[in-house]
Amino acid sequence: MKANNSPSAEDVIVAVSGVSKTYKSGFQALKSIDLNLRRGEIFALLGPNGAGKTTLISIICGIVNPSSGTIRADGCDIVRDYRTARTKIGLVPQELSTDAFETVWATVNFSRGLFGKPSNPAFLEKILRDLSLWEKRDSKIMALSGGMKRRVMIAKALSHEPTILFLDEPTAGVDVELRRDMWEMVRGLRENGVTIILTTHYIEEAEEMADRIGVINKGEIILVEDKAELMRKLGKKQLTLSLQQPLETVPPALAAYRLDIADNGNQLIYTFDAKDDPEVLSRLLHDVGEAGIGFKDLQTSQSSLEDIFVSLVGAH
Repeated sequence: MKANNSPSAEDVIVAVSGVSKTYKSGFQALKSIDLNLRRGEIFALLGPNGAGKTTLISIICGIVNPSSGTIRADGCDIVRDYRTARTKIGLVPQELSTDAFETVWATVNFSRGLFGKPSNPAFLEKILRDLSLWEKRDSKIMALSGGMKRRVMIAKALSHEPTILFLDEPTAGVDVELRRDMWEMVRGLRENGVTIILTTHYIEEAEEMADRIGVINKGEIILVEDKAELMRKLGKKQLTLSLQQPLETVPPALAAYRLDIADNGNQLIYTFDAKDDPEVLSRLLHDVGEAGIGFKDLQTSQSSLEDIFVSLVGAH
């Protein structure tokens, strides 16, 4: 299944067209990727290890050269107009790499200068305060915890005021409280017009944060969809009836519903699509009563984004 629901040309901030990457070993990491990202959205790129997520991000950011295809970042071709394109992009990589002997303030200020931005202490102070780093501004990087070092990487990526921010596994090794603070900051960036592209193994984060979801597997984009629409289309729901008396088999009168018996006959489970006729549940409950089956409780549940992700990757 592949759906791109592409944004209009004026809304596109990153345009990836026909991008492939084959290494000298012959391994093809990416296979003709087409992807348009919208201005001011949070886009989650999901995929198993080795699917091509980091390779695609590295190519868009100008770190790795594509074997074929073109990419435009905020209107700039990343190959022909590399310098300008790079100023539009901030990257927080998976690996923590920064000068251990520098102070927090010095390394963030230096990152801003690398892009030719004029000195702006007030802006850098705001970034450090937003990331709870202000009290550590004079501390050397080597004295910081892993979570603090992760925050410094984010501060460096934001120092030159990019319009596009890539977060490659940004909360790996970060405690729950900091993770929550970081996502509040990400929401604030999105409200200020920054486009956020993130990869994460915490799929519940993508479910909570993302506007759109992309799934990549074996170097190919297999789906791009608005999150709400994806949940509506592919989300499964279950109705579970806790029975007054256990059942051994489903009565023939209820065979059309394809019910499952669970919990040693004490539960009757009906699985349906979120897009199914909403009247089907009332008909089912009526027919259960007509079949002489009493129940003492009922509950509904819906599959998560993680369930959908696992099923999509498993099918490819």
